[in-house]
Amino acid sequence: MTKFDRITANPKRMNGQPCIRDLRLTVRRVLEVLALYPDRAELQQEYPELEEEDIQQALAFAAASLEDQIVEFIYEIAA
Repeated sequence: MTKFDRITANPKRMNGQPCIRDLRLTVRRVLEVLALYPDRAELQQEYPELEEEDIQQALAFAAASLEDQIVEFIYEIAA
């Protein structure tokens, strides 16, 4: 079991969404900025309060929050 000691949730802050170290920075936002800033140096410039361990825990938390399920795809073969 992974320990998420940097992920906090407070019903009075950010509508209770999981946040990083009780900052006003949600796990969801961290995932979004990771997609926007693949260069970690640029990410650090935009979000200097975000530490590498915060990023790792946000990714692990998101992965742990998803259910493993089989998704059926329908493939169409062009004629």
